[in-house]
Amino acid sequence: MPKHRIYTTTFASVYLLYVQKAERKNRTKEEVDQIICWLTGYDQTGLQQQIEQENDFETFFDEAPTMNPNRSLIKGVVCGVRVEEIEEPLMREIRYLDKLIDELAKGKSIEKILRQQVIAPQ
Repeated sequence: MPKHRIYTTTFASVYLLYVQKAERKNRTKEEVDQIICWLTGYDQTGLQQQIEQENDFETFFDEAPTMNPNRSLIKGVVCGVRVEEIEEPLMREIRYLDKLIDELAKGKSIEKILRQQVIAPQ
């Protein structure tokens, strides 16, 4: 069975679309980078290398330093499919990222997007 087209698409080409989507909604490239780094474990240098090398999505996720264990808390629908029900691991990782960028564009706070608990002051 041939690979899905998204697996061989360069991460850099989609990254640009993520940034454009965020900026159209008055969010920043830095927030997009923060989300990607949270999910994948890349630091800013590693993320920039992936973009410059024009690696495909499969390579981008294969080379990710440490996938965040809290990504399993990401729930919801992307492209009409519930991300938590996607069985193919690479497609699920890609859709997790899509979902996080969607949440950013919809105005969710970074703390909520990154599944961080905010402790209220006493």
